[in-house]
Amino acid sequence: MAAERVQKVLAAAGYGSRRACEALIADGRVTVNGSAATLGDRADAATDVITVDGVPVDAAQKIVVYALHKPAGVVTTASDPQGRPIVVDLVPPEPRVFPIGRLDADTEGLLLLTNDGDLAQLVAHPRHGVPKTYLVEAAGSVGSRELARLRRGVVLDDGPTAPARVAKVHRSGRTTAFEVTIREGRNRQVRRMADAVGGDVRRLVRTRVGPVSLGRLAAGRWRRLSPIEVDRLRRVAAGTPLNGRPESQRPPPRPIPPEL
Repeated sequence: MAAERVQKVLAAAGYGSRRACEALIADGRVTVNGSAATLGDRADAATDVITVDGVPVDAAQKIVVYALHKPAGVVTTASDPQGRPIVVDLVPPEPRVFPIGRLDADTEGLLLLTNDGDLAQLVAHPRHGVPKTYLVEAAGSVGSRELARLRRGVVLDDGPTAPARVAKVHRSGRTTAFEVTIREGRNRQVRRMADAVGGDVRRLVRTRVGPVSLGRLAAGRWRRLSPIEVDRLRRVAAGTPLNGRPESQRPPPRPIPPEL
């Protein structure tokens, strides 16, 4: 294996995105053959001894990608000073993985975790515009006019949103369920979009990231993506069409699944 930048070796070994690995190096926590690494250093994972906090890096571990159905109340971090449950406790401890992007504590649904730093950066970076689909259950006056506003884009405190794909699922009394697909990744964006049109979100479930669907995965459970699924995810994030068909061609929305 040819020498590569140390942050790339660390990302491939599951230490986070390249930016996170650069921070490890800048903080003086990484050594190569006993010497402190600096940004720009290169190393050969097959012959050089690389450590993080004194622990040797296993660059030969297998790449994995997990699909997790994150329950409400679980936080998307690797640790939490408040002692709340964290997503990495719901998947196997080895190899160590980290979440791709975030879901806020109250949001349920599909969260991807991996030890592939390159894939994580490709999927999570806003410039790649990987579509993410949510099912929203909201109280208030959310009718056809409000859904049309969401399709066109609404103005939030950090600027207007891009047009979204929106489909009404069902209405019961004063509660409306609708599906929304966005290609942005702002903090609590879907909740803020619903609030901007007068909707009070009672439940929010992410059902899809690119070509990966939540399906019937129960809350708190995980599954490992197949190599074919990982390849499809990587290709969508890179903007490569799948079988000549746009990713948007998929089945119509389904009702929000019941509590599991």
